[in-house]
Amino acid sequence: MEPEPSPIPAPRAAPRAHRVVVLALAGLLPFELGIPHRIFGRAKDPAGSPLYEILTCGLAPGPVRTDADFAVHVEHGPELLATADTVVVPASYELGPAYEHGRLSGELAAALAHIRPGTRLVSICTGGYVLAAAGYLDGRRATTHWASAEHFQRTFPAVRVDAGVLYTDDGDVLTSAGVAAGIDLCLHIVRRDHGAAVANDVARRTVVPPHRDGGQAQFIDRPVPQPQLASTTAARAWVLDRLHEPLRLTDLARQEAMSVRTFTRRFREESGVSPGEWIVGQRVERARRLLEQTDLPMEQVARETGFGTAQSLRKHVQAALGVSPTAYRRTFRAGAGPTRGPGPGAP
Repeated sequence: MEPEPSPIPAPRAAPRAHRVVVLALAGLLPFELGIPHRIFGRAKDPAGSPLYEILTCGLAPGPVRTDADFAVHVEHGPELLATADTVVVPASYELGPAYEHGRLSGELAAALAHIRPGTRLVSICTGGYVLAAAGYLDGRRATTHWASAEHFQRTFPAVRVDAGVLYTDDGDVLTSAGVAAGIDLCLHIVRRDHGAAVANDVARRTVVPPHRDGGQAQFIDRPVPQPQLASTTAARAWVLDRLHEPLRLTDLARQEAMSVRTFTRRFREESGVSPGEWIVGQRVERARRLLEQTDLPMEQVARETGFGTAQSLRKHVQAALGVSPTAYRRTFRAGAGPTRGPGPGAP
């Protein structure tokens, strides 16, 4: 006998929290299932109220197999997807036809049919197979775990697969690589919705780095430096105190008593990016905070962040965030949040 589905929770009174619905599929990875709950669930407004409401559904209410020695009990069936502002599909090792043939099973297709047009769609790791099989990724740039990337591209030739990044953001459809990259993507969404200050607070509470750029490599040949090798940590700390100054590679190398060549190699081994790329990323992060939290003129923001001129600031912010500094400030100084759907029962 089929278990009775739990009543679908009514939305909060306006202004309601942005509803995130996580779709739990058989064979799911418990760690990745928990990422949206951990990251979105820690995002609060200045008054301490939750900015997101996170709920979980399955293809039917009841137990859902995991890849571990336990199952998870899901209260809601797929009808909950109709109430979502954002749908997250975590990884699963039992995707069936979606993985094997690039098509949805009848049950999964019926579940996804509940999703309203305009709902933001997010995948973590191999959850991208579900979005691709449903046609949501056709013609779009997307990623998945590097170990699955070649198979993913063969299975879905209409998708522009980028196996070398942590996550992709195509506006209303976002995808991530495996495991921890799902944390990076969810933090990116919080940052996009509510600004760097909120995302950084979530990161601090979760004890993870506040920002790894989506274009960063998925994996590094030696992600953990060999113990006998000197680290570049001191140089990075030195840089963070001097982002407003001109920075030369020779100055960074000198902090670690290394040659420029050795320092550059070690830095990339430890961070996955070049020193120059890392510095630009840190300057953009500082610009975010100044744009969100101050009314400084653009020329002064440029000087404080080491970009020098408003034109250089505009170029780097536009490349990193997809919007101009003025548009970014207008969004977050106005306190704008994520796009909210009309919710169940709305016309």
